[in-house]
Amino acid sequence: MSGGQYFFEDFKVGDRFESPSKTLTDAHFLFFSGLTGDAHPLHYDVEYAKSTRFGRPLAHGLLLTSLTAVGASTLSPLIEDSIVAFLEQTMRFRAPVFVGDTLKPRHEVIALERKRSAGLLTLRVTLTNQGGATVLEGEHRYLVAYRRAA
Repeated sequence: MSGGQYFFEDFKVGDRFESPSKTLTDAHFLFFSGLTGDAHPLHYDVEYAKSTRFGRPLAHGLLLTSLTAVGASTLSPLIEDSIVAFLEQTMRFRAPVFVGDTLKPRHEVIALERKRSAGLLTLRVTLTNQGGATVLEGEHRYLVAYRRAA
């Protein structure tokens, strides 16, 4: 590691990065709905949500996905000089998330592949709730620069 920055060569499979927890509020649901235009009543209408299998307003899936953004993680300041591109993501929603749930994002290096101009870093991402249940899991793939020769 050079000057506090990670380059592709600095990562190893099994490296883990945990980020601070966030407790979701009504405001998060409403702001996300306003930003995206996803105004399905399942996300904000208490009476409507009572008639669904969930019984109360449910978090937007893409809101949850955004909580796994590397740019908002503890990994972000370590790769400011080396990140080239965010290439791909997959997500699976394992359990519902509601107002008042506290979620903890985690990123774990699960694969490293050398490419011609930059390395391919694959991270397993998870969100767990206050009870320890995994509510989201998936993968992110990033191109990360190699360290320049001195």
